[in-house]
Amino acid sequence: MEEFKAHINKAKEDAVAALREEFAGYDGYIFADYRGMTVAQITQIRKDLRKDDASFRVVKNRYAKIALQNLEKGGAEEQMVGPTAVALVKGDTANVVAKILFAANKDGVNVQVKGALLNGEVLSAEQIEAISKLPTKLELIASLMGTMKAPVQKLAATLLAYVESKGGVASEN
Repeated sequence: MEEFKAHINKAKEDAVAALREEFAGYDGYIFADYRGMTVAQITQIRKDLRKDDASFRVVKNRYAKIALQNLEKGGAEEQMVGPTAVALVKGDTANVVAKILFAANKDGVNVQVKGALLNGEVLSAEQIEAISKLPTKLELIASLMGTMKAPVQKLAATLLAYVESKGGVASEN
C-alpha cells in the first residue's frame, strides 16, 4: 500500500516564506478583526502606524500560523480565527500601536482587537486595551524631565529674587 504524501503548492510555500520573512523583522503582533472596514480605513491605519515604524497586514490565518510557528513564536493560534489583520510592532511601541487601533475604533472604524503576541506572551484584547492606556515612552521621559527640572527652576527663581532684593545687580568679587 502506498503512503499518502501531501503535495505542497510552490506558490503557497513562497507566500508563507515571504510572510515569515516579514514577521521576522518585528517583535510583536497585535491581531484584529477587520470585517466591515473599507480600503480607505485600512490605508489610513497603515499610514498612522507607519509613523511609529509599525505595519498593518491582512493575512491568511493558515499562512500566518505557519510563519509564526517557523519563527518559534507560536501560541496565538486561537486569535487567528475569522478575518484577521496583524499590526506588526517593533521594539517597545506596542502601546502606541494599540492606542492607534483603539482610537480608530472609537472614531468609527470597525477594527476589533482580538489579542496579541508580545515578547513571547499571548495577551487578550482586554490586556491590550490596558496597555493602550499606558503612557508612551516619550511621555514618560517628558514627565521625568519635567520633574527633574522643577528643583533647578525653583533654585534659579530664588537666586534671582535674592539678587533683585539686593539692588538688582550681583556683585563681582
